[in-house]
Amino acid sequence: MSNPAVPPRSLAEALRARDDASLAALLRARPDLITPVPTDLTQLATRAGTRASVVRALERLDRFTLQTAEALAVAADPAPYGELLALLTGDGGDPAVSAALPRALVTLREQALVWGDDDRLRLVRTARELLAPSPQHPSPTGLGPTVQEATAGMSPGRIQDIVTAAGLGSTHDAVSAVASLTALFTDRKRMSALLAGLAEESREVLSRLVWGPPYGQVTAEPAAHLRRLLDLGLLVPTAPGTVVLPREVALHLRGGRAHREVEPLPPAVEPAATHRPQVVDATAAGQAYTALATVEELLRDWDEGGPAVLRAGGLSVRDLKRTAVALDVAEPVAAFWVELAYAAGLLASDGEADERYAATPAHDEWLEQPAAQRWTRLAEAWLTATRVPGLVGGRDAKERTLSTLGPGLDRSAAPEVRHRVLTLLAGLPEGASPSKESVLARLRWERPLRGPQREDDLRSRLAEWTLAEAELLGVTGRGALSGHGRALLGVAAPKTPATAPEGPGDKLPVHHRPPVHHRPPVTEPLSPVEQATASAAAARLLAPLLPEPLDHVLLQADLTAVAPGPLQRSLAEVLDVLADVESKGGATVYRFTPASVRRALDAGQSASDLHAFLATHARTPVPQPLTYLIDDVARRHGHLRVGAASAYVRCDDDALLNEILADKRAANLRLRRLAPTVLAAQADPASLLDGLRAMGFAPAAESAEGDVLITRAHAHRTPPRTAPEPVPDGPPIPDATLLSAAIRAIRAGDLASTTPRRQSDQSLPANGALPRTSPAETLATMQAAVLTGEALWIGYVNAEGAASQRVIAPVRVEGGFVTAYDHTADEVRTYPLHRVTGVAELAEDTD
Repeated sequence: MSNPAVPPRSLAEALRARDDASLAALLRARPDLITPVPTDLTQLATRAGTRASVVRALERLDRFTLQTAEALAVAADPAPYGELLALLTGDGGDPAVSAALPRALVTLREQALVWGDDDRLRLVRTARELLAPSPQHPSPTGLGPTVQEATAGMSPGRIQDIVTAAGLGSTHDAVSAVASLTALFTDRKRMSALLAGLAEESREVLSRLVWGPPYGQVTAEPAAHLRRLLDLGLLVPTAPGTVVLPREVALHLRGGRAHREVEPLPPAVEPAATHRPQVVDATAAGQAYTALATVEELLRDWDEGGPAVLRAGGLSVRDLKRTAVALDVAEPVAAFWVELAYAAGLLASDGEADERYAATPAHDEWLEQPAAQRWTRLAEAWLTATRVPGLVGGRDAKERTLSTLGPGLDRSAAPEVRHRVLTLLAGLPEGASPSKESVLARLRWERPLRGPQREDDLRSRLAEWTLAEAELLGVTGRGALSGHGRALLGVAAPKTPATAPEGPGDKLPVHHRPPVHHRPPVTEPLSPVEQATASAAAARLLAPLLPEPLDHVLLQADLTAVAPGPLQRSLAEVLDVLADVESKGGATVYRFTPASVRRALDAGQSASDLHAFLATHARTPVPQPLTYLIDDVARRHGHLRVGAASAYVRCDDDALLNEILADKRAANLRLRRLAPTVLAAQADPASLLDGLRAMGFAPAAESAEGDVLITRAHAHRTPPRTAPEPVPDGPPIPDATLLSAAIRAIRAGDLASTTPRRQSDQSLPANGALPRTSPAETLATMQAAVLTGEALWIGYVNAEGAASQRVIAPVRVEGGFVTAYDHTADEVRTYPLHRVTGVAELAEDTD
């Protein structure tokens, strides 16, 4: 048993002193430690000190907590709290740092990166190796090695010369000489006097090295001011032509500070503009509707089978350009919509031999849902997707171009960054849009880059793409988080001032927003159940803001129709066949042409059907030119019939056939007369239809029975497909049930490995391996333990051959089995005696 009054001597002992809540916090912060579940606390401590796990933990620290760890890496080991505070505040002190340091230490202790009491703070050895200064890996502090480290390879005579030149008494050995020199450099008063006696040139050299890098170059015959620094040990040679500024000297020159700038507080996210919340919601709702329309148009364009899948996977550059033109957006935006539909499970590859992209069956179900629910499905898919459309067009590690829907676009950090950016927006007053620079600065503080700072780091780019994509999707409006966006995140709106300044164009109709109950602000993504509740709330807020579909259009005399808003799906589907879209925007303009009317007739509509359709859905009288256009195309439609001979043309009007034969444009069809009303062609029926239509005729295809073939659009669907699974960013965060079971197993295993055994027991191995006893001895010991109620330490081999050690309290022994309370599993279990390799009695607890 551990004694709380005795300071821990190792990380394992420090973990052993923790309660279950503290261990749960550790495993939640570092989920890699629980995969697989450690057998005991010693193994947990060992795993927490591995390089991969420590690197992952360091990468998730905020800037000040990381600066605290960096300061500990250049402090004494162990270091008292006062020394650490002095390294962060310097001689002048800093109230903000003093107030923030306890929180940083709590985080470092919670994540098992620091252990020990405040008077003996120890950084985990692996973290110290990663953060301590070295020639190969300079420290972010800019400090160099200590005097002891810098003089490790120096001859004792040279060290004595430095001590003498510094005015210190000579010693009998190099160790005491280095200690004397270190004491001089850490004594502020004596060190100030020493530096005051230097020439200005010498102090200038030190000032150039003080904030790092601490290494400099000198010639074989250094100048006098450099020679003076070398003689006093203020610069120490590390290699021919290279000198270093000792850590103690640099700290004195810095006023005791390990960092030039300490950032104990996160930078604030500054509002760039403020709009009325109603305006933000209306703008975001309008963009949400545009998002739905764009995805619908994309999948409608691919309804009969979309672009081919590249051999390496993904969409070709040419097909992406075509899609961008069809959607009337830029190529990066088209890539976003394609990837969003893919992430939502609405499109996928069909898996055929000639593999193509197409809508999935889930797309048809999606179309039947209310608009607000369709939007929440897209928004949820975007929030959790690890695929990053912004990378399209870039290069992977092998210099291959990254394509839309292709491999290599997954970035596991994307969902966390999206959620964090939106959470920062949620912390602003309603209607406030942040400046991009302040958002990026906050994210860099929360997850600073170790090593040289780069402006194009992935998290910053993900944040910029998040701000742009949220606006495209309608999560934000005018850069501010919308009401339905807050509901989607499950956060409540912060309190805002009674009045908010209005931006240009803010005077829009105010929509009533029904009240909704929110959770308090969160910093982690919601669970599936919580997300479903939040999405339902978002849909309720968004629904009244979306425009109602219209059942009418406005016909104009120039053969165009204007849809002043979104159309009902049935109306839009017929109109898409009967007319061509000429322009989009707040109102969609359709144009009627002979080709579009013929397309409707080919789809099985008659002239009377088209007239009735227009009369029903037009709010204006049907213009006479449109009536004439439909009647004229219908009169000529099907007058010529094309069938399979290999192909033939038949017509009751032999004069019309004569006209076709005399036309030079028909030469490539190689027509010949079989009968007064029939022409045969060597072209296939499809080519013959296209050729005659190019000549200005309106032929109709017919079946083998002589019936007119109706050409309807065939909706091509993939087999049932599931949405792509996000690539996890490391092991998932364990839930409460798993944490409880894991902690119980770890503590039980720790009990089995640390409980004292009776030293007189001959079965106890000297090397700590599993006990070994004969079957007779095992049976006798078990039966005795049943009578006395004592606990035993056993070695056990399961059916898979895995050996383990357990602490059990036998209850019953019969039929070759022992029934016992297993402290390791915290439950009653039955074990076959032939699988017990040995048994040993536990020593009595002396605590």
